[in-house]
Amino acid sequence: MMILASRSPRRQEILEKLVPSFSVIPSTADEELDVTDPRTYVRELAIRKARDISSSYPHDTVLAADTIVAIGDRILGKPLSEDEAFSYLRSLSGEVHEVYTGVALIHEGNLHSFVECTEVHFRHLTDELIRSYIQSGEPMDKAGAYGIQGIGGRFVEGIHGDYYNVMGLPLCALSCLLEELGILPGGEER
Repeated sequence: MMILASRSPRRQEILEKLVPSFSVIPSTADEELDVTDPRTYVRELAIRKARDISSSYPHDTVLAADTIVAIGDRILGKPLSEDEAFSYLRSLSGEVHEVYTGVALIHEGNLHSFVECTEVHFRHLTDELIRSYIQSGEPMDKAGAYGIQGIGGRFVEGIHGDYYNVMGLPLCALSCLLEELGILPGGEER
């Protein structure tokens, strides 16, 4: 049985495209890390979450992920306040940023992990538009204070990379890993 170690409805929706049946058991692992490199940050958090659930369910396949937005060397997680959401969106306005998702999968006792990066191009946002978006409530539970699959998609001029990665789970890369491990059919012949 596969376990998704996340309460994110977006990750559940994406995983359903690959695996029709899985359990959802959110990790309660500590998410505080003193790491500034975005790739290391998301990989380490995903691994921590996967190990947290796998310790209680050692015979199941456990999938965990963590997503952040980075602009330059600044990591933008989920905003803690409306003021922080405003600051995040103001800094993304008219700029290109990266969305990183770390994925960790524990299968048959072995840890597999990777990081996917997608570039996102934002249009210029007025302060009025940012405030209106914050009032919708959508930014408050999303890395970088926006959701590409929701109202926040209206700010995205373009992306380079996996759209689903921006939602929180890179569909193509995850599919390839599950195929390689024999969890899904279609792995490459060797």
